Amino acid sequence: MSIFRNPQIVLLSSDVVRAATFYQGLGFTETFRVPNDGEPIHIDLVLDDYRIGIASVNSTRDDHGLAPLSQGQRAAVILWTDDTAAAFETIISKGAEPLVSPYEWLGRLLIAWVADPDGNPIQIVQNL
Repeated sequence: MSIFRNPQIVLLSSDVVRAATFYQGLGFTETFRVPNDGEPIHIDLVLDDYRIGIASVNSTRDDHGLAPLSQGQRAAVILWTDDTAAAFETIISKGAEPLVSPYEWLGRLLIAWVADPDGNPIQIVQNL
């Protein structure tokens, strides 16, 4: 029996609303927000069973005593699709920065890379 459950990743952002809006544009749905009113310091979003949290860099530092980095490639979000090329174009049209155009990898995957508004890399991948 595991002592852990419901894993998720939390991305740090200088603008929680902007980041959450970006991921909502990709089909994620908001499931949690703190505080309920005013400027949020944390928003959780879900797509299928994949949960992403967006946390304020300032809150992470001020409320939890951590020393977070506010920029750079700290984690990667992986999004599976049936059409990497089309998904790559769609996500760019929604504000992602293109990093690497679609390419074949290992002879069995088609992969592309973009960056979300905070610079976190997103890998778009399909089975060939």
